Amino acid sequence: MTDTLTYDGSFNGLLTTVFEIYAHKIKNPTIQTQLQAQQPLFGTSSSVVTDVDKAQRVYKRLQELSTAGDMSMFYRAYLSEIRGIENTLYEYCRMTFTAGKAPTGDYGNTTLLKLSQAAKMVGREKHRMEAFIRFHLIDGDIYYANCEPDFNVLPLISSHFKNRYADQRWVIYDLKRDFGISYDLDSVQEITIKFNDPGLQRGITNKIDGQESRFRESENNYRNLWNQYFKSVNIESRKNMKLHLQHVPKRYWKYLSEKVA
Repeated sequence: MTDTLTYDGSFNGLLTTVFEIYAHKIKNPTIQTQLQAQQPLFGTSSSVVTDVDKAQRVYKRLQELSTAGDMSMFYRAYLSEIRGIENTLYEYCRMTFTAGKAPTGDYGNTTLLKLSQAAKMVGREKHRMEAFIRFHLIDGDIYYANCEPDFNVLPLISSHFKNRYADQRWVIYDLKRDFGISYDLDSVQEITIKFNDPGLQRGITNKIDGQESRFRESENNYRNLWNQYFKSVNIESRKNMKLHLQHVPKRYWKYLSEKVA
């Protein structure tokens, strides 16, 4: 008999689910997000309510038994959103808790191999987003960028953009997952934007500091300046489209100002 547990999709929700499995001594658990939830033909199904304290207890224990590299791999694998990755992550937890240490470097272990492969894919997507994000000036002093990464990498790129654009207010929004990150010259926060005006292509409504503010992309030369720089460093005689596509796949082009200008 299989016990199916559904959670809200958050990292704390996943760790809370691991806690509940141990607390209730569930023998054959299957974990799935609420969005992917399917009623099992056999066994039971229950919903797990996220509890930060329980999640932190699991995370702290994992930290005690793992290296920093192990924990980074674990989190990045979670961000991959690969269907069923929760069960691989739970299996990693089970092995680590049972052995009293993480299976660090044991790539003959299929569980570790799966997590490592998922983490590497997320890492590559992180680097692509750091390279391909293009900001546009809106409302005079805020820079805004859309993206649709293959994996949920916004939590991984926030520090890069905070350090690189420390003197600018900016928003990076993941259209696929409907959330973004916003920097206000002090800290980075997660936000949700209400795209509630279908007739306004560039307008966005954003709640910042408790106030609803309307931003409209202003006419400016920011994009033109970037395109001029791009053209100045581009050597037409050395153009290699095959190599270019390997480094800049077409799925990213719609967000690159030098491609759509």
